Amino acid sequence: MMTMRTLPGLASPNLERLSCRGSSSSSAIARSQYGITRSQSSRVQAVANTTTLKTTISLSKLSFNPFLAGESLGVSSSTKVGPAMKRAQVYRISAQAADAGASDAFPEGTPEVGNVEVAKPVMGRVKIGIYFATWWALNVVFNIYNKKVLNAFPFPWLTSTLSLAAGSAIMLISWALRIVPAPDVDADFWKGLAPVALAHTIGHVAATVSMSKVAVSFTHIIKSAEPAFSVVIQRLLLGEHFPVPVYLSLLPIVGGCGLAAATELNFNMTGFVGAMISNVAFVFRNIFSKKGMTTGKSVGGMNYYACLSMMSLVLLTPFALAVEGPKAWQAGWEVANLAIGPQIFWWVVAQSVFYHLYNQVSYMSLHEISPLTFSIGNTMKRVTVIVSSIIIFHTQVRPVNAVGAAIAILGTFLYSQANSK
Repeated sequence: MMTMRTLPGLASPNLERLSCRGSSSSSAIARSQYGITRSQSSRVQAVANTTTLKTTISLSKLSFNPFLAGESLGVSSSTKVGPAMKRAQVYRISAQAADAGASDAFPEGTPEVGNVEVAKPVMGRVKIGIYFATWWALNVVFNIYNKKVLNAFPFPWLTSTLSLAAGSAIMLISWALRIVPAPDVDADFWKGLAPVALAHTIGHVAATVSMSKVAVSFTHIIKSAEPAFSVVIQRLLLGEHFPVPVYLSLLPIVGGCGLAAATELNFNMTGFVGAMISNVAFVFRNIFSKKGMTTGKSVGGMNYYACLSMMSLVLLTPFALAVEGPKAWQAGWEVANLAIGPQIFWWVVAQSVFYHLYNQVSYMSLHEISPLTFSIGNTMKRVTVIVSSIIIFHTQVRPVNAVGAAIAILGTFLYSQANSK
């Protein structure tokens, strides 16, 4: 943050514009006109060169002298006003100089600071675009390998557990090697994370069970109804009210999902119920997250999801052992090896690693953008997954089924727009 100071005794009707540039000519003018020493000028020059910031401020009835003797033009996150100018108006400029994370402060749009508008850096938008493209690509790869594994090795509880285990191992190694700074968390953080992890675990395993029984495209069509569950649950349990357009947007969501389900060629009740349970669980995960993120110490998106994966792994492992068990896993693995060969092992590794990576990138994206943009991105992600899975697995789709899916996706998009107002 560059701080401009208002200085007494330098008012001039002709001093209407001040240009701050990291150049030697500015330093020479400063020394000759304002009487600063060469060492002070060097300090100004050094700071100006490091910011790589070039901007012009239009002033009216106010004079600035950034070269006050004994003071340097600094880079700071605070504004200091001297005793003689407490009533003076202070202009603050927020700009991205050399800090790659500067876009975190203003993740959306063009922020207005004081009377100065600062356009979001182009590189910030490029960064978000890269996040979105990576998120969608990783999600498509995960769904492909996940379905391949489940077709040959139909044990969704173990598959879900391995996904969480892979993510936990990746982050533990990253912390140990200092690739990623380890989070500084306390007991209150884990306490607030517990209900989030429980809901995440249920939603994750329910979605995997669904994909083990039906086509990937069908699971994601049903999961596009999550906004409808969100509105109903928050209205009934939390007493929240929503604008009329939000309620109207639920009609195409529910109608489209119903039409797609009714015309699904390979409809399976277990797969349908699993997707519905996943919707409910993820709604509660989002509700608990709002409270959990304000409890204990705050961590970044990457480490938050890492901690979430580890706690979910602890919760899911005993249930996976109880529901399926090692004996069933061993027998199923032998059958899969006979049918697929050693390649099945690499499929399992791929689906486990890509599950963690796509979720990690999605949390990193959410840290950079607004909830509205994230919701739209999530909607487009489902479109990408549905289309990709239909092409790769040659899923037979009736025209009326495709229309139902399109209506549901459109309703989800309208919901995200209406809910932002």
